[in-house]
Amino acid sequence: MKFLEESIEEAFFILFEGASEGIVVVDSSQIIVATNESARTIFGYESNELEGSKLETLIPMRYHGSHGGHFKKFMDHSDKREMGTGRDLYGLRKDGSQIPVEAGLNPFVLHDKQYVMALVTDITVRKSQEEQILNLNSTLEEKIALRTESLRDAVSKLKEEVQLRVEAENNAKEALQKEKELNELKTKFLSLVSHEFKTPISGILTSATLAGKYTREDQQDKREKHLNIIKSKVKYLNTIIDDFLSVERLDTGKTNYKFTEVYLSKVLSEVIYDANMHLKDGQQIHYPKEADDVVIEFDEKILELALTNLVHNAVKYSGENTNVYIDIQQDEKQLFITIRDQGIGIPEHEQKFIFNRYFRAENALLNAGTGIGLNIVKSHIENLGGSLTFKSILNQGSTFTIMIPTTQN
Repeated sequence: MKFLEESIEEAFFILFEGASEGIVVVDSSQIIVATNESARTIFGYESNELEGSKLETLIPMRYHGSHGGHFKKFMDHSDKREMGTGRDLYGLRKDGSQIPVEAGLNPFVLHDKQYVMALVTDITVRKSQEEQILNLNSTLEEKIALRTESLRDAVSKLKEEVQLRVEAENNAKEALQKEKELNELKTKFLSLVSHEFKTPISGILTSATLAGKYTREDQQDKREKHLNIIKSKVKYLNTIIDDFLSVERLDTGKTNYKFTEVYLSKVLSEVIYDANMHLKDGQQIHYPKEADDVVIEFDEKILELALTNLVHNAVKYSGENTNVYIDIQQDEKQLFITIRDQGIGIPEHEQKFIFNRYFRAENALLNAGTGIGLNIVKSHIENLGGSLTFKSILNQGSTFTIMIPTTQN
């Protein structure tokens, strides 16, 4: 006690300033006479800024009208109590924002003058937690209500649930089957890519080695032969890479289409000219005379890509002394281009996969190819409002039909 006796004022100041609760002292005229650091922090003021101000400085405007009456009643019947019992209290900060607070009022007399000491606590965090609890309770009540309703319906839905389980089991079996088929396709694809790149690369290396040995002028024909083989293999590899890039552009939506006036005869002539270089002995491609008068609004590059793929497939998968027929039909709204061959056809059980990416029918595995072409063609044609369909009979041939709309909606 000797410490307090010798420095009572200093001790009081330290305790006053160090209190964790905000302390605001006002006189009987509601003038603020003292505040501690916690109070100034709560309301956003610096030292000595509040002293001499009206208490209403810390009270939101909407409470000013009733505050005076409440304060007078408190002073007339002064006793220690909590302020605003049963209702929410808010304090007004210097920056104009409002915060929820709790306040305990303690009247006292000093030097024959009446004062009130308000102990103020910022309860923003608590209020936020209370709101969260209320929201959680509300959500919980809703969930309970929904669950109760669900339980009421449970008995009447037992039969339906059994049926749903049976359907789910069937769907699971179907999904497993599809996954199995997909894994098989992936295995085929990896084997395919390895083979498709390895074979032409080996051919390039062999021809390059042999071409280097033919150095005499009288061996020019042999050298030219191997150089042409190298060119052909490089072109094939480039086609494969273009196919993979086309797939990437389709998947990422980076494909841009350009509609122009397209003369079908011009495109068909170029496609057939290129395909003629791959014909087997006795093979023929029949040009449709009806194409001479056909002009459409379409993407010329996509049309050439589609016809090239289908015509080359018809040639590749048909034997010697066979025919490839190209037929044209047109009405007011649509143009149909049909490519029909007399080739190996597609096994019936594999026809549902024919447009799947990387798929190749079991009877076509000995022929070069990536299994990407038909998927790319179908995607492009459908993106442009058309369609690609086919019919095929094993060992008799296949017919692919491109439908192109000739009127723009």
